[in-house]
Amino acid sequence: MAEGLGKLASLKEQVDNVPTEPGCYLWKGESGEILYVGKAKNLRARMRQYVNLEDERAKIPLLMAEVASFDYITVASEHEALLLEMNLIQKHHPRYNVSYMDDKSYPFIAVTEGDVFPAIKYTREKHKPHTRYFGPYTDARSARAAIDVVRKVCPLCVATCAEWKRLKRRLDAHPEDADVVELAMAATGRPCFDFHVGRGPGPCAGEISPEAYAENVAVVEGLLTGRRAKLKAALAEEISEAADSLDFERAARYKRRLDAVNGLEDRQQVILGERVDADLVGIFREETICGVCVFAVREGRVVRSVEFVLNKGLDIAEDELVSGFLKRYYAQTSDVPHAVELPCLPADSEALGAWLAEKRGGSVELHVPKRGARRKLLDTAERNARHYLMRHELKTGYEDERTNRALLELESALALPAPPLRMECFDISTIHGKHTVASMVVFTNGKPDKSQYRRFKIRTPLTEANDFLSMSEALARRYAPERMADERFGRRPDLLVLDGGKPQLTAALNQLADLELDVPVCGLAKADEELIVPWDDMPVVLPNGSASLYLVKRLRDEAHRFAITFHRELRDKAMTVSILDEIEGVGPKRKKALRRAFPSMAKLRAASEAEIAAVPGIPAAVAREIHETLAAWSAELGKPTNPTEE
Repeated sequence: MAEGLGKLASLKEQVDNVPTEPGCYLWKGESGEILYVGKAKNLRARMRQYVNLEDERAKIPLLMAEVASFDYITVASEHEALLLEMNLIQKHHPRYNVSYMDDKSYPFIAVTEGDVFPAIKYTREKHKPHTRYFGPYTDARSARAAIDVVRKVCPLCVATCAEWKRLKRRLDAHPEDADVVELAMAATGRPCFDFHVGRGPGPCAGEISPEAYAENVAVVEGLLTGRRAKLKAALAEEISEAADSLDFERAARYKRRLDAVNGLEDRQQVILGERVDADLVGIFREETICGVCVFAVREGRVVRSVEFVLNKGLDIAEDELVSGFLKRYYAQTSDVPHAVELPCLPADSEALGAWLAEKRGGSVELHVPKRGARRKLLDTAERNARHYLMRHELKTGYEDERTNRALLELESALALPAPPLRMECFDISTIHGKHTVASMVVFTNGKPDKSQYRRFKIRTPLTEANDFLSMSEALARRYAPERMADERFGRRPDLLVLDGGKPQLTAALNQLADLELDVPVCGLAKADEELIVPWDDMPVVLPNGSASLYLVKRLRDEAHRFAITFHRELRDKAMTVSILDEIEGVGPKRKKALRRAFPSMAKLRAASEAEIAAVPGIPAAVAREIHETLAAWSAELGKPTNPTEE
């Protein structure tokens, strides 16, 4: 402990000598590895927040516990700091920065704009200068299919063509004699197969000038960015002119190209009425991992969607996650839209917007939609992110790996004799002591075991809420000798988790002592997500974002959900029975029929007189009496009659 404080004090002294200029800072570990890269307008002020532990992000204490030294680089502006930060992260892949989970290369379509005759290609290469990249794409098939479609619309050479490579070698060898090379190719060059089938424009045989070829490149790049309205208008005009000139072969050629463009749009759903260009970034976070789905909307249509898995989740702030993803994503693609719709604005949104505007060559708006079509589409992107994350976890076995790690972490943190393969968690739900229930949730091998779930109606008479008495009763009934011998209740748990702090833990320990039962037990306090243990006055703090914290919170939340569900079920049933008892003409059979037709009190209160009368065995006069009584009762209590508002 003293060593850690001494190290932090030394870092504070060193940070006092850091300049107040913009730049990037690199926190390093004992062996010199880079743990985290960040940027700042004022390096000294920002780094002081770290060493003084003034930054409220949960990862900061964990990071600073590992930091042994640091470096910094000053630049002229925050914009330059942003660019430098992205380059440093891409180069060093620091553990505490946001990155792709598998860090695999994604498919792109590239156009080699640095060549006299640029070619199109499918690639996963690291981005090269003088090459424009479109994507990323979800998979290789969709990228290759896009190349095939755009070459049907507008002929362009492919980088794999042997004749194009021969032309490129000659032009690279004699860049000052490009005109001479073109003449030589026209005299001696052999047109490739693609030229004969209309997919290549024939620069290898001198069939097209660089100026005309550049027009084809512009058309292809417009198609790849989803901007097709001008191309469709131009093709329609070409068809009309060719038909007027009776050049029906040329008209048919342009008609096939227009059909290819229309066929491409037929496969893309019209989402937004206005012709908007935007990327919508949907995010779904779990404790240690995150799924991201990006919808690329061009001219009001989703032209592409791509999914990613990030190595950070609920362990860092959402705005930091968004910022890290935007830097990584847009550093790889040149397809930057006018607007980027986000779940939240990052703290450095102004610098990010300026950087994206520079890449795009026009303004870029970072925006959080609150309602309307964009909000609905962003919600859809978030759902896709969640489903993609689930598929990733299933395919990679990440959930099993995380669960195994969590069980081992709990064994170590709580000094258990073995990993807690069977965990039980109890929770109490009540309103002022009425309809008090307890839930028992069981996780076996780190996963919900719903066949073992149990729920208890608390029998102790209560005039007000008393979680301690309720918990004691639930534990006494669950761990009574006859229940412990009952196979339906399963074996003795390896760990008992209580939703609550020291008082709940003390009540549970007293009850277990009365039963002479030795079960490892801990409480989970809601406020700070700390584990309260009987053998230490200090709580056990599981690292934020750790697999073990994710597991115990999931266990606690499941127990709470199960208890609340049972409590509402009893409350609705009691309210239905009590109010119906006051209505003349409603006996046990009719109450049963009503409960069968309307499972909850909310649905019965929201039903019309005609719907009540439609229940078998309910006469019209009784239905009217029921409807009027429930309406008067709702008005008296001031409750809404819409079941969704209850």
